[in-house]
This record gives sequence, structure tokens and C-alpha cells, in this order.
Amino acid sequence: RQRDLVLEDFVIGHPKYQESKRIAIFMSMPDEIQTEEIIKDIFEQGKECFIPRYKPHSSHMDMLKLSSAEDISSLALTSWNILQPSDDDSAREEALAGGGLDLIFMPGLGFDKKGNRLGRGKGYYDTYLDRCMKHPSGKPYTIALAFREQICESVPMAENDVQVDEILYEDC
Repeated sequence: RQRDLVLEDFVIGHPKYQESKRIAIFMSMPDEIQTEEIIKDIFEQGKECFIPRYKPHSSHMDMLKLSSAEDISSLALTSWNILQPSDDDSAREEALAGGGLDLIFMPGLGFDKKGNRLGRGKGYYDTYLDRCMKHPSGKPYTIALAFREQICESVPMAENDVQVDEILYEDC
């Protein structure tokens, strides 16, 4: 928990975060940086918050708008233990159907200092970033949130893997 607080301070003070209006952030799994306090800050700062909805058995993901930090309590828990809007929730704005995104916070299993990211192998973020590049607002800035021990010498990359712009961890 203490480590999450250090990272929250890095995030909240980050210039890219400060200047971004439309932000996508992951809902944490137990072994990831906890993002709930960052989500609360997004709303406190009057920014728009989008969270992933993963489509099982595919690499398709949408970033759907949360209406408030309290909106989290209305989300369904997936078989992966991730909170996300249910499949029949069609009222939420998808970020790319509107003004796109300024910033995406990304999870991962491992990272290297060149910005290579090891995800969970489904390609959700790589596929989504490819869609972002086709949007008029272009590719958002990407920041991975990590624990120090997730930083490796080198991470294997595939042809369609997209590097992250920056990795934040406790003593970066």
C-alpha cells in the first residue's frame, strides 16, 4: 500500500497527467499497482475517466467512460477478477467514439527501460493503441505503472507490440 501511495504522488504531480483531460486507466488486479485513488483524483480534478472493457476470447478492448468514482461500485467482476462495465452496458461513451484520449495508464507484468512492456499475452493494449492511431486525435501518451521488481533488463517484443512512452515506479 505504501508503494502505491508513492506512485500516486508521482502520477498526480506528473505534467502529462496535469495537462490531460481525457484519461484511460486500468482497474487493478490484486498483483498490480492499485489505481482507485488515482481514479478519485481524476474526478476531483474535473477530468474525464475511461476504463477498459475486455472482450473475452479476442484482443478487443474498449475504453468506456466512468461517470464518477462511485460508479466503480456498479461494475461487474469478470472471471479474471477485474471490475469492468458489463457487456449489456451500452450507455457509456467509448473514448474513440468521442474525443479520443490524451493519456493511457497501462498495466503489465514486466517492463524494460526502453519502454518495452510484457502484458498478459492477449494484445488488448497493442490493438487498442493501433485503433487510437487511426483516430483524429492520434495516439495518446502512455504511462505504465509498475513495481520496482517488474523492471527487467530486457523484455521480449513482438512485431505488433507498442512501446510505452514512460514507465513510473517507486524510484525511477
